[in-house]
Amino acid sequence: MNLNQNPSPFHWAGRKSDQIEYWHQAVQTISNLNLNQDSTKKIGILGYSGEEGVIRNQGRIGTIEGPSAIRKILGSIALHLPENLPILDYGDVFTLDQNMESSHEIISKIAYDMLSTNHFPVLLGGGHDLAYAHGRGVMNFVKEKNERLGIINLDAHFDLRPLVKEKGHSGSPFFQLAEEFPEDFNYLALGIQRAANPRSLFKAAEKLKARYIVMEDFRLHNWEFIQEQILWFIDSVDKIYLSIDMDGFSSAFAPGVSAPSPMGFNPQIAFKVFELIVKSKKLISLDVVELNPQFDQDNATARLAARAVEYIVRKKFVS
Repeated sequence: MNLNQNPSPFHWAGRKSDQIEYWHQAVQTISNLNLNQDSTKKIGILGYSGEEGVIRNQGRIGTIEGPSAIRKILGSIALHLPENLPILDYGDVFTLDQNMESSHEIISKIAYDMLSTNHFPVLLGGGHDLAYAHGRGVMNFVKEKNERLGIINLDAHFDLRPLVKEKGHSGSPFFQLAEEFPEDFNYLALGIQRAANPRSLFKAAEKLKARYIVMEDFRLHNWEFIQEQILWFIDSVDKIYLSIDMDGFSSAFAPGVSAPSPMGFNPQIAFKVFELIVKSKKLISLDVVELNPQFDQDNATARLAARAVEYIVRKKFVS
């Protein structure tokens, strides 16, 4: 079953210039998931045009258009990466006939194959169920090297909800990873909102020995404490997979999400966290999820998502 949609060059547009000065000029679109196999460092972009997980979790539909919206903004951003660093767009994986699980199988394999061929995967959602598929591929890669993976999730929600009728959804990705890799699940959630997570989820986090910082403590004035918790977590693992749920941001900055929140965190604290993680040199994979363009205002959420991707990648590859 072919669940891959080839990338469109029309998603990468922006100012014209004689030199390569913007992302849209540097991105190469690659058809048929034909991964670059050479040993050079490279960035691999993969979209997840799926919202079945959001539907199952009773969220607002529209995330299916998230990857395209991020690409369109990212393409217009000035490029400050090394000239010899390939940026490869492999298109989207979509869901057919509500069969989200088949999409996940493909994404897990692609994530693993990207890491095996020296890509830095940048996955664009789509619902946060993407994190199960993505995280499974990353976990398999890291375990194969006898290393310890840490998952850091910036989010209003734990996403540790149990399955519904034995099926995963956008609220269950980290529960599924914990179930599949019980001895290897190392999880730090940042920006957790008590109003959005019932007691049962706090109990689930404690049972899984997950670490978290609640929204009330995830503020700039509390940076020393936040930094200490993150550094402790980073020191306890060998590699980091970072997941950014756009609904963790305050709706003042990110109105276009599946589950908006007026009490989310602001970009200043999030970007300080991004820099801290990248400085560790342990970050190996990234996803940005839950952008819902149908509810965005002046592309504010898409712009923030694209800026997050650009910032993280630039900090990782530019010394």
